[in-house]
Amino acid sequence: MFLAAIVGRPNVGKSTLFNKLTGRRTSIVDDSPGVTRDRVYGKTDWLSHEFNLVDTGGIEVQTASEKNEIFTEMREQAELAIDAADVIIFVVDIRSGVTASDKDVASILQKSGKPVVLCVNKCDSVGDTPAELYEFYNIGLGEPFPVSAVHGHGTGDLLDEVIKYMPFDTDGDSDSAESESISVAIIGKPNAGKSSLVNKIAGEKRVIVSAEAGTTRDAIDMPVEFKGEKFVLIDTAGLRKKSRISGNVEKYSVLRAYTAVDRADVCVMMIDAAEGFTEQDSKVAGYAHDKGKASIIAVNKWDLIEKNNKTMKEFTEKLEKDFSFMKYVPFVFISAKTGQRIDKLFELVKYTYEQNARRISTGLLNDMLAIATARVSPPTDKGKRLKLYYITQASVKPPTFVVFCNKLDLFHFSYQRYIENQIRETFSLDGTPIVIIPRERGD
Repeated sequence: MFLAAIVGRPNVGKSTLFNKLTGRRTSIVDDSPGVTRDRVYGKTDWLSHEFNLVDTGGIEVQTASEKNEIFTEMREQAELAIDAADVIIFVVDIRSGVTASDKDVASILQKSGKPVVLCVNKCDSVGDTPAELYEFYNIGLGEPFPVSAVHGHGTGDLLDEVIKYMPFDTDGDSDSAESESISVAIIGKPNAGKSSLVNKIAGEKRVIVSAEAGTTRDAIDMPVEFKGEKFVLIDTAGLRKKSRISGNVEKYSVLRAYTAVDRADVCVMMIDAAEGFTEQDSKVAGYAHDKGKASIIAVNKWDLIEKNNKTMKEFTEKLEKDFSFMKYVPFVFISAKTGQRIDKLFELVKYTYEQNARRISTGLLNDMLAIATARVSPPTDKGKRLKLYYITQASVKPPTFVVFCNKLDLFHFSYQRYIENQIRETFSLDGTPIVIIPRERGD
């Protein structure tokens, strides 16, 4: 699918425009510069044409004395987006006029040889063309289009110009019929190696990697193909304890990370092998469990651990105790840096996705129920015995089963857990939560 990149210096309203055009609050918007750091992808459509948009971090002019690792990385990410794009939307701010940074960005765009649409943002008043608009002809990138990203004014004319450069198939957009991808949220604490894993899988530096905690702020959707299978990787901000969250931007980042879990098919929970399991890891994994997501525990930085022939077995046994509330979750020991066992990780992603979406026939379920109740008799209380009449699957993602019984108060949690375990053992449902819904039916 064709790609339009939104670029410009910091704080000209790129993320606001991205959110307006995609119709979703995907990119974080804040008055402080440098909020968007990585490339954030989304889809939009105009005049029956669908295409991808990418929001980028601001390109900032820096002197030798002002060199900043994050701003340098942001510029690199923006330049990568420019290279990948079919057309560039160059956003400037009418309130500040043409700045040195604008000219610097314009120079980069001219050298790229890509078609550029000049978007003059923050033209919020409706009516005559503002006189200040004409100054932007001096940039040398053609006609400036006045837009208000906040209110949406002028975005139609802007998109009319953008799609002129899109070589859409006259027989229809073949890319719009892309096969369904598996959405994979990479979650975990800050600095567990989430962004490094995304970059390794993508085969290029798609997101910024830094030792500075909190580098990733948006939840970044990354379409990738691995061994012929299509996936969308969602790199998320590290999830911290509430007491350690400060500032609006970081609060929004954590909120976006939880939202990423909500819309993912599979969650890969990253654990730092050197640090081991923490209480926060259990909370992050618990959120994915509560949302019914297929999940995998990926122990990263395994290449840094001194090992003997018992190391993996001992580490696995400890993790099984730590994640006792998620006994169904498979473990994989990886290195995002070297690529160790990433093939195995993708096998598990596909497998757990299939288990999460699996449907089991009613006949097989009731055969299992008859065997389970014969093996371990249902509990009794004051002379009354629990009777389980019937079981059926109500839904998938996660697999949800309705069990009809005679008395709800007799169907204790412990016996529900037994029935859940029997379902898992009989049908090999690994990597996914299971939901049991008891329903009372009279004798």
